[in-house]
Amino acid sequence: MNFAAELANRPPASADELADRCRAAGLVLERPVEPSDLDQTLAVIDAWTNVVDATDEREKAKLVNEMLARSAAYPRLTDHAHGWHLHYRDDLQPLGAVLFALISVGTAMHLVNRGMDRLGRCAAAGCETIFADTSRTARQRYCSQPCANRDAVRRHRARQSTSPTRPAGRRR
Repeated sequence: MNFAAELANRPPASADELADRCRAAGLVLERPVEPSDLDQTLAVIDAWTNVVDATDEREKAKLVNEMLARSAAYPRLTDHAHGWHLHYRDDLQPLGAVLFALISVGTAMHLVNRGMDRLGRCAAAGCETIFADTSRTARQRYCSQPCANRDAVRRHRARQSTSPTRPAGRRR
């Protein structure tokens, strides 16, 4: 989910950039990355962002199910890299289709295993960054510690400006 969030927060601008970011994330690219892969990746990120922004669990499930249906292929075992593992797609698909399947299945597994409310946007004022909550406590509200700190300072200053002033010369 973190890779999907990273793509949503900073969409790739070219097929080459998409390929580089996929390799950096550990994906094995079986075919050259084409502009159509970028188009399909941007489409899956748009669909995924709708899931993130859905406020109702049933709506989230409906949107994920639509994504899963669009990327449907039966799971299969493969050993093309790093040992045996599952693929939720047909072999030798273009990267756009691979990412559609990975993000769809990954989102479904994340929501089922962690909770339907574990995708969100940063609660800090002015920050729209998407995050996948993988915390143990299921209470993540911010995309990063700096955003959490800025928001805490903002709240503290707001409380200070509304609290009654103390008389001069008195200390606690």
